Amino acid sequence: MIQLTNRQARQFLLLKHGLLGDYRFTGKQGVLDFVRQAGCIQFDPIDVCGKNAELVLQSRVKGFTKSMLNELLYKDRLLMDYPDKNLAIIPVEDWPYFERYRQAARLHAKRYPEMEALTEQVRTLIQSQGTLSSDDFTLDGNFDWHSAIHWSGGNNTARSVLEQMYSTGELIIHHKKGTRKYYDFSEKYIHPDLINAPEPLESDLEHHKWRVLRRIGAIGLLWNRGSDALLNIWGLKAEQRNEVFRQLLHQASIVAVAVEQMKDVLYCRVEDLPLIETVLQNPEPALRCELIAPLDNLIWDRKLINQLFGFDYTWEIYTPAAKRKFGYYVLPILYGESLVGRAEVIVERKTSTLSVKNIWYESDIKPTKQLRLALNKSLKKFALFNGCETILAESAVSAGLTV
Repeated sequence: MIQLTNRQARQFLLLKHGLLGDYRFTGKQGVLDFVRQAGCIQFDPIDVCGKNAELVLQSRVKGFTKSMLNELLYKDRLLMDYPDKNLAIIPVEDWPYFERYRQAARLHAKRYPEMEALTEQVRTLIQSQGTLSSDDFTLDGNFDWHSAIHWSGGNNTARSVLEQMYSTGELIIHHKKGTRKYYDFSEKYIHPDLINAPEPLESDLEHHKWRVLRRIGAIGLLWNRGSDALLNIWGLKAEQRNEVFRQLLHQASIVAVAVEQMKDVLYCRVEDLPLIETVLQNPEPALRCELIAPLDNLIWDRKLINQLFGFDYTWEIYTPAAKRKFGYYVLPILYGESLVGRAEVIVERKTSTLSVKNIWYESDIKPTKQLRLALNKSLKKFALFNGCETILAESAVSAGLTV
């Protein structure tokens, strides 16, 4: 078992994510490299200061622009929208590993005979008109699919049928305009070797092993306990999870890591041992300041982050306004090896202004001149990422900022 200090564990995680010292990921290729390393990044359509997936990448990828992700998704087709850890973006080469979920959707649809006639209408429309969104047409028939697939919102028949065809793999998200999704046939964009590939892992156990190993790699360190990091892995209950970790250890796919003053054992992928070796040399990497996405891979397991970083983070977007401790859309602030606070930042698009509504430092953090300068630099980079020409820092709540 590898023994790490708390600081070494934090350094390992941040180096793994490309969030400490010099940037590990650069430009469009860096975007692809990080998503392949992570397996998936979580997608959320809310855009206060960038969508979640974009926020994940701007903190890690030097020179990142939103167009890079858009091109990889909808021009190069090297990445794709697909459910993984909830709604997500995955590398297109992982498509075959989700065949069991598409097959389950096909079997589920057979319980609703009226769905086939509606599906055939959509096929005919896309064949004749090309890419479509649910707002572009109405169907001859009505069907409330809300109870049939969990991500359908309401009883819009066109939307329900499109999402069902997407869940079976017949359709792909061709592109998006804002939150509106446009669909086309998957076979036009996914290579035949991928779209026709059989399920690579036939047993549930082998599939669970693949997905858990992938999630460990998405974070860097993970424990064998119930975790939001393991969301949406069907059938992975405590018994199955224990067997998965046992077998991954036995086949030397993962390594146990003990961190000082932590009761639970953590695990990392064997491929990441060179990074462990790096942190055991006690490096002193250059300090960087980054704004972290609310659904960032790094903080998927917030209990783990609280134990390692002493940072208690709740995304309060669904918390009633009167009960919020901080704000509607608040981003953690990473400085060096520590999560030092959080920021409420809003893009005022009509005036191309980045509005810094509030900065909250942790109680044990002193906003030194060095920290303030680093945060200023980070906010300027963040404004550029959002296409903002001006930064407005509300003086009453942004003490020390000079942007």
